[in-house]
Amino acid sequence: MLFKQRFLAGLRTGEITLAFRKWTKPSVRSGGTLKTPIGVLAIETLKPVRETAITAADARLAGYASRGDLVAELRQSAHGSLYRVKPRYIGADPRIALREQSELSPEELEELRRRLKRLDAASRFGPWTAPVLHLLAQNPGVRAGDLAPMVAQEIAAFKLNVRKLKNLGLTESLATGYRLSPRGRVVLSSLRKSRVAGKKPQSKPAFGQSDSHKASHTMIWPELWIHDTLDKCQWSGSSGTQRKIGKTKRNTVSLFR
Repeated sequence: MLFKQRFLAGLRTGEITLAFRKWTKPSVRSGGTLKTPIGVLAIETLKPVRETAITAADARLAGYASRGDLVAELRQSAHGSLYRVKPRYIGADPRIALREQSELSPEELEELRRRLKRLDAASRFGPWTAPVLHLLAQNPGVRAGDLAPMVAQEIAAFKLNVRKLKNLGLTESLATGYRLSPRGRVVLSSLRKSRVAGKKPQSKPAFGQSDSHKASHTMIWPELWIHDTLDKCQWSGSSGTQRKIGKTKRNTVSLFR
């Protein structure tokens, strides 16, 4: 459930205490909570309602000048059932304080690495958390629609994945795009260090070179190349804008410019 910018102040002050939505399936539930740019809202009630039951007073409590304005907006959505939602502001988003934490103990960092590994293991894309963190570090304020193809994800899946990182306090949403939080930058630095410590430098040939040329092209982590496919996401230290893996030709993009 999303609220337009013009309603947020009223929700924060308590002047707006109702909302009306058309849904095929409600995205909130009675007794649940909703995170918004102004903080957390409690969803006190969610009930089906007929359009004819909406009053002028209801419209004002929902932030509209008149019942006609509210009904006209609702009628722009042709599908779904109409619901009456009663939200209440209950406090600041805990992720805001979390994302400002830049001093993390070794135990806290290890727990975050474990949680990221669990997200990777549960994904149909394979490991994605480190590539997405790198991508956001290098491209703050860039639209999700431009970022998603760079990690071979569909836009909806990419946005969902960024929200998962946001829930850990690692990212922040901007008016356009995203950026890493102070906490996220610390975690990314930790991931880089652990990857370097866990792997000995090794040589790889540039595309088209034979094994005899390996020594001239040493992999330096964290140069990251992402294959432009929806089913594979792979680390690589080789250069060039295209590689062949087996008989499949895939486009690659360097995230480190």
